[in-house]
Amino acid sequence: MKAAIRQRAAELGFDDCRFTSAAVPASAGQFQHWLAQKNHGEMNWLERNAEKRADPQKVLPGAKSIIVLAASYDTPCSSRCEEALTDNPNEQSLVTPVATVGIIARYARFADYHDVLGGKLKSLTEFVNELGNSQTRSLWYVDTGPLLERDLAQRAGLGFVGKHTNVISRRLGNWIFLAEILTTLELAPDNAERNHCGNCTRCIAACPTNAITAPFQLDARKCISYLTIELKGAIPVKFRPAIGNRIFGCDDCLAVCPWNRFAREGRLMQPHAREDLRQPDLIELLQLDESSFKSRFAGTPILRTKRRGLLRNVCVALGNTGDASALPALQKAARDPEPLIAEHARWAVEQIGARR
Repeated sequence: MKAAIRQRAAELGFDDCRFTSAAVPASAGQFQHWLAQKNHGEMNWLERNAEKRADPQKVLPGAKSIIVLAASYDTPCSSRCEEALTDNPNEQSLVTPVATVGIIARYARFADYHDVLGGKLKSLTEFVNELGNSQTRSLWYVDTGPLLERDLAQRAGLGFVGKHTNVISRRLGNWIFLAEILTTLELAPDNAERNHCGNCTRCIAACPTNAITAPFQLDARKCISYLTIELKGAIPVKFRPAIGNRIFGCDDCLAVCPWNRFAREGRLMQPHAREDLRQPDLIELLQLDESSFKSRFAGTPILRTKRRGLLRNVCVALGNTGDASALPALQKAARDPEPLIAEHARWAVEQIGARR
């Protein structure tokens, strides 16, 4: 059955497929400690379903196996900033962002991966159920279920959790999406993967805000991905300069990982690439109204920040890298009815003024 599932997963476009048991992850206690330290910031949903995350049986009673899948979202590295970070992991000051161009994290330069992977995962889940019997039950998730999916991926042998706390595959690097199928079907588990970071600390050194406080420890409240996506209010002033011209997420710790030499372009995601999100014009984005924002980013992960969140980020980026050409748009944004946008726009105007 495992061979049949792997073959079907490959036919559907997944780049890897591994198996583990539905036992409690060994890291469940560490996750609870991480929450107790408030390292999750305002991501309160992590607390609400913490009990389920610690025990797959509370997600699907009677589950015996978990199928863990990976889909690569690697693309040719054409961004000057990304290339510089990869080649010079300890010399980020060499990167001079273009004044009015923003950076969007690689994973978000596609149609929403939840939708792209979801359809394929549903088909694979139906296939798994057909292999079982009328009593077989299965649930699938794409980054949305109450699971400690990185720990499950390591236990299934798909990859290992790196010092940046993301999963690294020795076959695919760390540009990968994870997905899972919990099933009552009993499947022999694969061997767990061991850590292969060695003495490398490139990801820790690359983090602009020192969010990786120690190997394998992340304070999400400092992470640029959290600050530009998950945080709904004002970005703390002390972190704004470090954000540079990133307007949705951050790839710095991922980009410098040596295991990316094995990365390859993903078959599932490649047809859904959005080239217009590779180097977006910040001044153009700042002029989006509610309707045009929804139209431009429909079907992408960026929609979840809402207009207020994205334009907040755009203002910060222009405050860090913009020149006089950005002032008219920022001054208009400073009068935006949305207070969050207006405050960050005023900050940006002050920053450009100070540089001039």
